[in-house]
Order: sequence, then C-alpha cells, then structure tokens
Amino acid sequence: MKHYIQTRLLHLIPILIGITFLSFALMHTASTDTVDLLYEQNGGASPAAITAHKIALGLNKDFLGQYSDWICNILQGNMGTSFVSGQPVSSVIIEKIPATIELMVIAVLITLFISIPLGMVTAVKKGSWMDYMIRFSAFTGNALPDFFIGLLLLYFFAVKIPVFSFLNTDSNTAPILPALTLAIAMSAKYTRQIRGILLEELHKPYIQAARIRGVPYFYILTHYVLRSVLAPLLALLGVSVGSLLGGAAIVESIFLWDGIGKLAVDAIVMRDYPIIQAYVIWMSLIYVLINLAVDILCCFIDPRITIHEEGH
Repeated sequence: MKHYIQTRLLHLIPILIGITFLSFALMHTASTDTVDLLYEQNGGASPAAITAHKIALGLNKDFLGQYSDWICNILQGNMGTSFVSGQPVSSVIIEKIPATIELMVIAVLITLFISIPLGMVTAVKKGSWMDYMIRFSAFTGNALPDFFIGLLLLYFFAVKIPVFSFLNTDSNTAPILPALTLAIAMSAKYTRQIRGILLEELHKPYIQAARIRGVPYFYILTHYVLRSVLAPLLALLGVSVGSLLGGAAIVESIFLWDGIGKLAVDAIVMRDYPIIQAYVIWMSLIYVLINLAVDILCCFIDPRITIHEEGH
C-alpha cells in the first residue's frame, strides 16, 4: 500500500508538468493578453505605456521564458500575483474555496438523497412502469447539459415563480438552485449506476439462498445488497467531488456563485494567466489526490477489492 501511494504521488509530477505546459501553450495562442484587454477597456493608451506594463508583468518574454519563470516561482511556493486585481493568487484561490465547497456538499447530499432510493426502486421493480419511468427520467437528465438545466431552473423558480434567490449570495436559498442543477445530472448517472450494481448483486447465489431460508427481502437489501453499492458509489463520488471542487464553471457563472469555477471563467476572459495556471494545478491535484484516497478507502470498505502494486 505504501509503495502504491508513493508511486501515485510520483506520477503526479509529470502529469502536472504536462498539463500546465499545455494549458500555458494554449493561453499564449491568443492574439491579445491581459494588458491589451485592460487598456482596450479603459480607452487605450500609448504604445510606450503598454510596453512598460507588459515588461512589468513579464509578458514581454517569449513563451518558454514566461513558463520557466512561472515554474521557478511555483517551486519556491509563490503562485504569482493576479494581473487584474494585483492580489496574490494563493489568497484569491483560498478566498473562493469555501463557496465552492458549500455548493459541492449540498449538491452531493441532494444527489445521494435522490439517486439511492430511485436506484433501489428500479432494481427491485425491474420491468415495471416505475422502472421505465425512472430510467427514462434518468436518461433525459443525463442527456441535458448543465447550463440548460440551470437556465430552466432559473427561469421557473427565480423569474416566473420567485421562490429562490440567487442574486443575493448571503441568502439561505442562494445555493439551492445551482446545487440542484449539478445534482440533477449527477443523480441521473448515479441512479443508472446503482441500478446496474444492484441487479447484478440480486442475481448472485447467496441472495437466492437467503431468500429460500426465509430471510426478509428488506433485510437482505439493507444488510447485504447495499454494501455492494458502497465501493462503486464511493469511486463515482470521488470523480464527482474532484470535478465539483474544481468548480462547476458554467453553473457558477450562470448563478453568479462566487466560487473557483466562476473565478476561472473570469480569469480566462481577462487573460489572467497566473489565476488560470493556479486553477489548472488545483484541478489536477484535487483529481489525483481524491481518486487516490477513494481507491484506498474502497479497499477497506470492500476487502474483495485489491490494489495491485507494480513490481510486487
């Protein structure tokens, strides 16, 4: 186990270098940079002022020069300074994390509250009208993009019937609509996953043997069958949590939720390279570390799952 964890952490180094290099390269394909956009919005400036500003930010160097400077700063624990706000990138990221975590927790709770009961119903009532109706709803929810679901919820429950507030982020109801938007697509995926796992488990010999012995069906479901769902569900949650902690950029932008995702979108629009690169690192670290933690936790939940270590 220790060797496996060390190997996964070592693999993170080339992954981060590759991802940051590619994202840095893509950003520099743009015809304009932060300074051009800032002066364009403020009515322009003399070429000398623009050049001086670019030199101050290090934008006058070539691509490799800027990337190597950025890598050196990262290795020293300095994530740089925002080109737009002038604040340290690390403090900006930390400031936005609580809002994203709040949205993630609510979305995950709603997802589990919806998907686990529906997945159980579709598995137990296989072939019934309830099974077909829930599966059709899950298929529809999975097919609709997040931004479309968000706009529908926004139109009906914030404009037509103003039940929920979203402009006032201090309101207790503010996170409900964006969290529900994320939960609908996630619930559709989770419901289908849980149904498939339960159907496979319900046809195993030990289930049939327990039913023949007269063990109550509800007891079999809650004490035996549901345990088989925990490890795959936890793995699916790991991917979802990693994505949500990175910030659901489109959803946060639609609902003006001041989290990591909205910060990334604003940084892309303004060509704020230090913020974008910090966001890329954040996403990469979260995905790798959460999935590593989930792999290890799954082994403790279900001993049948083993981690195969290379060279051992």
